Amino acid sequence: MSDWQAALAEIQRGAEEILLVDELAEKLKTGKPLTIKAGFDPTAPDLHLGHTVLINKLRTFQQLGHKVIFLIGDFTGMIGDPTGKNVTRKPLTKEDVLANAETYKEQVFKVLDPQLTEIRFNSEWMEQLGAAGMIKLAARQTVARMLERDDFKKRYNGGQPIAIHEFLYPLVQGWDSVALQSDVELGGTDQRFNLLMGRELQKEEGQRPQTVLMMPLLEGLDGVQKMSKSLNNYIGITDAPNDMFGKIMSISDELMWRYYDLLSFRPIAEIDELKQQMADGANPRDIKITLAKEIIARFHDDAAAEAAHQDFIQRFQKNAIPDDMPELSFDLGAEGFAIANLLKEADLVSSTSDAMRMIKQGAVKIDGEKVEDNKLQLTEAGTAVYQVGKRKFARITLN
Repeated sequence: MSDWQAALAEIQRGAEEILLVDELAEKLKTGKPLTIKAGFDPTAPDLHLGHTVLINKLRTFQQLGHKVIFLIGDFTGMIGDPTGKNVTRKPLTKEDVLANAETYKEQVFKVLDPQLTEIRFNSEWMEQLGAAGMIKLAARQTVARMLERDDFKKRYNGGQPIAIHEFLYPLVQGWDSVALQSDVELGGTDQRFNLLMGRELQKEEGQRPQTVLMMPLLEGLDGVQKMSKSLNNYIGITDAPNDMFGKIMSISDELMWRYYDLLSFRPIAEIDELKQQMADGANPRDIKITLAKEIIARFHDDAAAEAAHQDFIQRFQKNAIPDDMPELSFDLGAEGFAIANLLKEADLVSSTSDAMRMIKQGAVKIDGEKVEDNKLQLTEAGTAVYQVGKRKFARITLN
């Protein structure tokens, strides 16, 4: 296998789709460093592991010797990304965006090499473009073209309002590619329309159009919906080591391999070996521990990872939590789920009065933590291990 073929194989690892992969192969064959771009709107102060799927791929390009640009969308952040939204997203103030951007800069270097990473802000060229330039940019596309975008089409057909400024978002993201003369742009699978807009505008400007690489959206702890803070199914990269460890250990065995593919830096051959070990009877819990320690060491350090592991052993394994237990899912509803009702629905108790009695006796735990309030109302989505007494367990996901 030639160098460029080996590089392409590594780039393709975990990718959902590379549009016009032959174009990328031709670019790699030249041996020249490529300009790789990925944009992030600083809409929240902290990143989670879902965000790092793209950042990990940037790291791959970086290790292959290419120029990586981590683009902070301080200008687009004030528009508000409409991707996947059924209502107009509330734009952030410039102060909010800049404050969040500072935390992004700190967090991204947990993965990327700061000496080899170029951080840019798209306000650099968008503010220079000015009102007249923005009008000229908007004139390049039609409303009909914008309504080809799936989420816009759904909102239009469903009678949901679409603000005019939302149409500008794909155009601005595309113009970023022109300004940076990117060879490759990375994005999630929900960004296809925006990523292709970059190609169109580059062609119009006489540039060689970028290759588009789309990464899958990482499922959150519930294993169903994409990782999101608003859904409370996320693992933040600034989470405390013990919290991070517990969350990773709560994911299903099936989802574990998805996390290995998209989050682990281990070679593919090593991950395949772990899969074989599990097929041969290895305890999936131990393989999950290996993943948890790798991720915690990345965002904290090895000592923190080991300490979190030991804490997990003290809190969970010594309490004899079984490897196999019922896995259940319930809808929270508008008012949440009363703990007593949940325990009854999960067949962990015979009645709600039995549940309240067990709570008063200190015999009910959630993820190893004793429940003190027998009127506790569960209102946050997520997955946890519920225990009643010494022998009754269930892994319950609240949606």
